[in-house]
Amino acid sequence: MRLRAVLFDMDGTLLDTAPDFIAISQAMLAERGLAPVADKTVRDVISGGARAMVCATFGIEPEDARFEPLRLEFLERYQRDCAVHSRLFDGMETVLDDIEKGGLLWGVVTNKPLRFAEPIMQRLGLAERSALLICPDHVKNSKPDPEPLILACATLKLDPASVLFVGDDLRDIESGRDAGTRTAAVRFGYIHPEDNPNNWGADVVVDHPLDLRKVLDSALCGC
Repeated sequence: MRLRAVLFDMDGTLLDTAPDFIAISQAMLAERGLAPVADKTVRDVISGGARAMVCATFGIEPEDARFEPLRLEFLERYQRDCAVHSRLFDGMETVLDDIEKGGLLWGVVTNKPLRFAEPIMQRLGLAERSALLICPDHVKNSKPDPEPLILACATLKLDPASVLFVGDDLRDIESGRDAGTRTAAVRFGYIHPEDNPNNWGADVVVDHPLDLRKVLDSALCGC
């Protein structure tokens, strides 16, 4: 079946949002007179959300009495500064241009709450280009459940088999596969050092955003 749409996970796939997370983590440490952590410490756990980033930044566990106040502060800061340094990954603008020139739709299906995801899309000028934005607010079950992808395909009125879902986490691939979409795993995202995209069962694995152009060409020509 001919490809009709490409859907992206947000953090670590479409957008490099790590610089904002890292800036917030380092600022919270500095304001407490604590030494900075290596940027990689934060980047490696981004897929685990605010909980994982706070734990990694401060070297604590969720059971620690300091955890919840720090998590809430982290989220409050991110609400304010969620799109200061975030950008499309290098090469992704070209991919989006190719998708649009090819007459395909594209959109975002993310586990990031709408209160963060929507402002980011707006501030980066992507909201008016994207066909949809599906967040946990729109479903009962987030990825890896297939519900977000099923909703996305239904909203676009497309057969899931005509949709490619691109992500940087096993949850993305599981969600897409169980929803019936084609799947592409990316190596350039926020992948834990002990994880391996080759083991996720994606239809294809790519090293760089521009590698998606070959995937799109193949899908469009039915190769």
